[in-house]
Amino acid sequence: RPVEAPGARGLRRAEGKRRPGRSRGTPRTAETAQRIKRSRRLKANNRERNRMHNLNAALDALRDVLPTFPEDAKLTKIETLRFAHNYIWALTETLRLA
Repeated sequence: RPVEAPGARGLRRAEGKRRPGRSRGTPRTAETAQRIKRSRRLKANNRERNRMHNLNAALDALRDVLPTFPEDAKLTKIETLRFAHNYIWALTETLRLA
């Protein structure tokens, strides 16, 4: 087996060690497998929900600094990104020409 530098990602496997956890000889019951699947799905759903909350919060913060008319009009996600891109380009051009 190849020897890897200390701290390298594959060091554990190069030395023949396995990850801690259940042994390969322990069979899972169908009920246990379903419980694990359900738990993983719930965790994945929570991660996705948090990711979307963070994305929406970032877009809201971006909308707050963009000059829009009228003030109460809420831009969609793609409109916000396009507007921000064009606004940054316009500011850059203004600086370049000044």
